[in-house]
Amino acid sequence: MRDLKIPDQRHPEKAHRPDNAQPRKPDWIRVKAPSGTGYQDTKAIIRDNKLVTVCEEAGCPNVGECWSQGHATMMIMGEICTRGCTFCNVATGKPKALDLFEPGRVGDAVAKLGLNHVVITSVDRDDLDDGGAEHFAMTIRAIRKRAPATTIEILTPDFLRCGPSALETVVAARPDVFNHNLETVPGLYPEVRPGARYFHSLRLLQRVKELDPAMFTKSGIMVGLGEDRQSVLQVMDDMRAADVDFLTIGQYLQPTPKHHAIDRFVHPDEFAAYETAAYGKGFLMVSATPLTRSSYHAGDDFARLRDARLARLGRS
Repeated sequence: MRDLKIPDQRHPEKAHRPDNAQPRKPDWIRVKAPSGTGYQDTKAIIRDNKLVTVCEEAGCPNVGECWSQGHATMMIMGEICTRGCTFCNVATGKPKALDLFEPGRVGDAVAKLGLNHVVITSVDRDDLDDGGAEHFAMTIRAIRKRAPATTIEILTPDFLRCGPSALETVVAARPDVFNHNLETVPGLYPEVRPGARYFHSLRLLQRVKELDPAMFTKSGIMVGLGEDRQSVLQVMDDMRAADVDFLTIGQYLQPTPKHHAIDRFVHPDEFAAYETAAYGKGFLMVSATPLTRSSYHAGDDFARLRDARLARLGRS
């Protein structure tokens, strides 16, 4: 993994920010260091195919568990983002040109890993006219060709500076799950996600359902950034108004002292209460735990999500 102790090398846009203390993690947040044969095998496949994973770039705490089971979230279109969100550990800067052979390598890696379900995400590419929409579509098609039994979940950027055809291109490629994270409550967007717009992201999710009502949609937020319970419940209502099927809620973990400060560590009991509230609002699937991330146990959750829809249709 990358050395995360020198934030200025990866995050020059954050160098001017004052240091924020990084509080000691409670017992329920701590995880084992990555190790084992399965972990090393997955790492070798990623390296051999010259792929980038969000597991490493974002410093995910679940990388040891997921890679040991042969699961990895592929991050396409490079490892440099055009945005500078204050929560995110992905490097910010000027990205390189797209690698047109990358979709094929992703498809090969998915086949070699024998994945039942794969998650594909990306950096924001505001430098591209379509935000990378066609590259997403090419990657979906490559996976379908090389691993036709694998279900595909995509976690996309917001395509904020693109026309409507960008989203249409991605949806037309027919991923099984379309995920776009709202990340936080709207009141924190100016500080946490300054390059994005809350209602644009919400509308993006709603538009997916308008384009393909059968497609599963998914979104997630972090807690511990300074939000309150009522604002989280309001985000749930907004997502349901946009017909989002699947909600994830996880604890924000501060990557370096230059990133947004942790307001507090949310207790597991509070996550359980959020889960109960979300199901009460009509979500088909909810994952709300301190270590929940968008792609954590995504394959198992997809199967449960599909079963939940079938059960609901059976009752109607």
